[in-house]
Amino acid sequence: MNFVNEDIENYAYDHTQVEDDLLWQLELETYDQLEIPHMLTGRIEGRLLKMLAGLVEARRIVEVGTFGGYSALSMAETLPEDGYLITCEVDPIAIKFAKKFFDKSPHGKKIFLKEGLALDTLKNLSGSFDMAFIDADKENYLNYYETLLPIMRPGGLIVVDNVLWSGRVLNPEEPSDHAIHKFNQRVMLDHRVEKVMLTIRDGVSLLRKR
Repeated sequence: MNFVNEDIENYAYDHTQVEDDLLWQLELETYDQLEIPHMLTGRIEGRLLKMLAGLVEARRIVEVGTFGGYSALSMAETLPEDGYLITCEVDPIAIKFAKKFFDKSPHGKKIFLKEGLALDTLKNLSGSFDMAFIDADKENYLNYYETLLPIMRPGGLIVVDNVLWSGRVLNPEEPSDHAIHKFNQRVMLDHRVEKVMLTIRDGVSLLRKR
């Protein structure tokens, strides 16, 4: 994820709104207890997700890939009391970890964690959603996108993480490299959405449904 000079990255971190104590504790315990802790959303991307949720005045959010719960809690902060966020996770260790922090947060009551394969959960959702966040297994990114887009409201926002995949999109070799590159190419040609790719952390794409 080292796309930005470390000193510049630290400068951006220091000049981004500080997260609350619970999220800071979640980050510390993620690095202490979970495998692949660098998957953590962290302050910069977490504050970005919160701001985006506020800008689209989100009341209904769906997330694909809970991990430790940092991103879900970040977005839930800006939801109104009658709003909710559905998050999908298959890893039982991550589920147990995230639930612990959801229970500690005043915003946790807005979060509904669906255990099992995300595609199964997404296919059973009804109504329309204001925002979605995709951050799970890369080979299924296109499937998640195609399943989510029909249930997004016009003007709804899909945020997609890891779209630069540590730079491996430039010379794909592994299946996940090709999956991310294929996803990026498909979205670029998709007239159903407006799109912009940001070089934040491992790359973040913002896709606004027309």
